[in-house]
Amino acid sequence: MTSSDIKNNSNKRTRWFTNITLLRESQITKIHYITGVSALFVVAIHILMRLIMPFNMSLEFENVILNYKNIFYALLLESILVLIAIHGFNGLRVILLEIRETLIWERAVNILVIVAMIGIIAYGTRTIIIANGFSVG
Repeated sequence: MTSSDIKNNSNKRTRWFTNITLLRESQITKIHYITGVSALFVVAIHILMRLIMPFNMSLEFENVILNYKNIFYALLLESILVLIAIHGFNGLRVILLEIRETLIWERAVNILVIVAMIGIIAYGTRTIIIANGFSVG
């Protein structure tokens, strides 16, 4: 084995790590479209459910807590949270990637967006869990 073979092997290892992509941009775009259409559908259901009682009554504390305790409505709110977080943060990611087109910038934006998305979803889920009377460590 020559020194050039060793050098080529080490380059292959580092390039292997840099070429890892979880999803292609076309797949991410499809996810963006699906979450957008799904969010419209779920938010429409949410608005229709709010029309069952007068608006000022639906905002009373007791009614809000009762809504969170209804498992169907809690799942509806959770799906709104997840769909809009994925759709919104992916849109923000696309906008930020248009600003600069370097590999480091792309990786930083992707990591930042994923961490922020997970944080928002975790915090919103925590709110639903606490409203149902469970304790969060």
